[in-house]
Amino acid sequence: MHHLKAAIVGAGFMGPAHTEGLRRLGIPIAGILGVSREESERAAKNLGLPKAYRSFREILEDESVKVVHVTTPNKLHYPMTRDLLRAGKHVLCEKPLAMNSRESGDLVRLAKKSGRAACVNYNLRFYPLNIEAKKRVLAGELGRVYSVVGSYVQDWLLYPTDYNWRVLAREGGALRAIADIGTHWLDLVQTITGAKVVSLCADLQTVHPVRRRPKGEVETFSGKVQKIKGTESVKIKTEDAGGMMLRFDNGARGTLWVSQITAGRKNCLRYEISGSKAAMYWNSETPNDIWIGYRDKANERLHRDPGLLSEDARTYITYPGGHNEGYGDTFKQSFKAFYSYIARRNLRARPPFPTFEEGHQEILLCEAILKSHKTGKWVKV
Repeated sequence: MHHLKAAIVGAGFMGPAHTEGLRRLGIPIAGILGVSREESERAAKNLGLPKAYRSFREILEDESVKVVHVTTPNKLHYPMTRDLLRAGKHVLCEKPLAMNSRESGDLVRLAKKSGRAACVNYNLRFYPLNIEAKKRVLAGELGRVYSVVGSYVQDWLLYPTDYNWRVLAREGGALRAIADIGTHWLDLVQTITGAKVVSLCADLQTVHPVRRRPKGEVETFSGKVQKIKGTESVKIKTEDAGGMMLRFDNGARGTLWVSQITAGRKNCLRYEISGSKAAMYWNSETPNDIWIGYRDKANERLHRDPGLLSEDARTYITYPGGHNEGYGDTFKQSFKAFYSYIARRNLRARPPFPTFEEGHQEILLCEAILKSHKTGKWVKV
């Protein structure tokens, strides 16, 4: 897979994360494109990349680049991914795949027509213990799954003076907390259980209808350490937090709480899956342990140790037990799955990564969530 040269579009929070993941796999990177020539050149210099692209067209026409990573603001995902597929590039796009289901549905069709690999980076699937959880749940070790509950909470937008492009509907979409982090939880639990959400009832909350925008853009999660030179008021329509009740196609019930205003929680995804035989609990803040609960014997705490896990999980473990792996490793393992798939030259095989079809399904879920919130009713997906 090391013959596949990549390019990165987007030099903000995700661009460097993708750069690091690719480098750790030995994937050559041709260059990076930012929002301006200055940002492109600064990113290329800081990341030690050979080229700062001057335009998106330059990437489209670069025949040496076989794979492009799209890490831009959400509103650019659709047009850029569309043009990349038409240019014959394999595409790995950050989530959400698009701004609405019309766009995401079009990308699904284009990906199939292009004959290229197309991935949405739901990287949290690639924590080894999430892969192990999926293996055990689908093997029936929990019995029939009754409930799936959990949350994804952060605090980086707690104050009305916290600001980022993601809070603007025109940049990120009508949903923010749900689309940005809630979809990670929804994708993860559906992947682990094999059950799909078929209906839901949502209630969302905008705590700060007006935020103070700094003069000069703020990078994601950097507001506390960045120097601000004055602010201006901006009206906000996207949600800061929200909850929902869920019904799955296997009869299970669930609840999800999402928040970007929970003090002290920096990036905390939690799920608990309960079945007729056992239950499982996992927390992204302690990703190398998973709790397994029983009624008639002592509970267990399983560590991320390749000697204790299934072959499915071992495929995505680099270090021995006790040598912790974390957030950055999920990017590396997600990219490993994607590039290895391309290198095998059999794109008809079942992909081992989140597909555009699954990214499209997440957009449909978001639209159902927004409709439910507006109508105050249960909505079918």
